[in-house]
Amino acid sequence: VCQLLKIMIVNTARFIISNTKAADCPKEQRHEYAFIGRSNVGKSSLINMLTGKKGLAMTSSTPGKTMLINHFLVNDEWMIVDLPGYGYAKRSKADRIRLEGIISDYILNRQQMTNLFVLIDSRHKPQKIDLEFMEWLGENGVPFSIVFTKLDKLSPSAGKKQIASYLEQLLEQWEELPPVFRTSSEDKRGKSELLDYIEEMNKLPLVTSEHTDA
Repeated sequence: VCQLLKIMIVNTARFIISNTKAADCPKEQRHEYAFIGRSNVGKSSLINMLTGKKGLAMTSSTPGKTMLINHFLVNDEWMIVDLPGYGYAKRSKADRIRLEGIISDYILNRQQMTNLFVLIDSRHKPQKIDLEFMEWLGENGVPFSIVFTKLDKLSPSAGKKQIASYLEQLLEQWEELPPVFRTSSEDKRGKSELLDYIEEMNKLPLVTSEHTDA
């Protein structure tokens, strides 16, 4: 029963602002949790599932459409940040370069970002673009977690096997794995675990400087 009482309740969630630069993001000192992944990984659906608001993050029938950083204020306390999806093959080279700039600028320069949730479609084997992106995060000391999505599309045994295989491959490069979450926007799997994790992180002081005393 105590465990059930711990689960964060999302009472309010509203859109605040869209922009393309970390410097233009909201100035308030609030914890921010950013969500990113390849196009069509189910990012908007996951954000809507977490907040309980169906149309909060716009899901598009055209993958790779969004090239903006979108901020949503949750419970008037903390922010969800919807980052543009990466790896959409039909983008022009100029668009891809611009997009990489938007993403890296936010991730490396946004001091309020407490954690980056990297979304992975649980149906697929490890993709080079995802592995390289996570390696880049590690090299830059960016705090991140892995969120497997669309687990409702797999049987329980297939999902378990697929994720185990994925993590096994990651361990070939990583000494230690970041936190891992298993989700489905369809059956709300993983919602309480993600919100509970965010609630625990919200209790930590917000580090607003890139340099801390040793």
